[in-house]
Amino acid sequence: MSLFGTLNTAVSALSSFSTGLDVVGNNIANVNTVGFKGSSASFEDSFSNTLQASAPANGTTSTEPSIQVGTGVAVAGITKDFSQGTLDSTGNTTDLAISGNGFFIVKDATSLTQYATRDGQFSVDGNGYLVNQGGQRVQGYVGGSSSTPLGTTVGDIQIGLSLPAGASLQSVAIDTAGHIVESYSNGTSATTNQVLLQNFSDTAALMSTGNNLFTGLAAAGPVGGGILAGGNSPTSSGLGAIQSGSLEASNVDLTQQFSNLITMQRSFQASARLITVSDTVLDDVVNLKRS
Repeated sequence: MSLFGTLNTAVSALSSFSTGLDVVGNNIANVNTVGFKGSSASFEDSFSNTLQASAPANGTTSTEPSIQVGTGVAVAGITKDFSQGTLDSTGNTTDLAISGNGFFIVKDATSLTQYATRDGQFSVDGNGYLVNQGGQRVQGYVGGSSSTPLGTTVGDIQIGLSLPAGASLQSVAIDTAGHIVESYSNGTSATTNQVLLQNFSDTAALMSTGNNLFTGLAAAGPVGGGILAGGNSPTSSGLGAIQSGSLEASNVDLTQQFSNLITMQRSFQASARLITVSDTVLDDVVNLKRS
């Protein structure tokens, strides 16, 4: 029975370390992904078979220690590291990076689903909306023009929506507070929008959906309500400042990942060896009668 237990223990290790290799492999694969946050796997022992329960000492007997045999290992969790990545300059005004803990919020125009992201590869689409590479629209304060001050209405940021009569859009600038300032051909300018940021009390509850997007915003606990309840401006509440013309690089440390890869690989190999040894011993047991 113990030999079969050894096989089951080894199988649990192979399964767990295979998951660990998947995590490390995904980190390495995304070392150049904008705004990517690396993950790490942690492990825990499985249920132990109890051969003898512990018992306290009394007047006639000493303490009896427990005797238990473990049954393997399991994945305890996979934790995402949301630490800041380095900021790389691109020179493109609509490329935005966050120096701080906040997230951009983008919304799908069809499903109206909101997502959080650290990927600030934004551009202006054919309708003037500030969008990410998947076409989701960046959220912020909207409605400002040369004749109307920027209010606190949260919506899809749209550039060049309210041009002065007879004027055309010349350039766009975005400051560290996320204010979008449009300059026009008649020499005037106006703050028409403001990119807003959102932070969460439990970032572990955010769920990656691919395309550098996260869902589960309500479960993660939006700090101060934020965009989900009216908006939080950059540079407030520890959200950080927006850096126009820059992008946040992946926070994956390639050197550390290769070290983790070697450790995980050796653990996997040792577990595979344990199966080979158990198989050899079982073969000897099966052939005892023949000898």
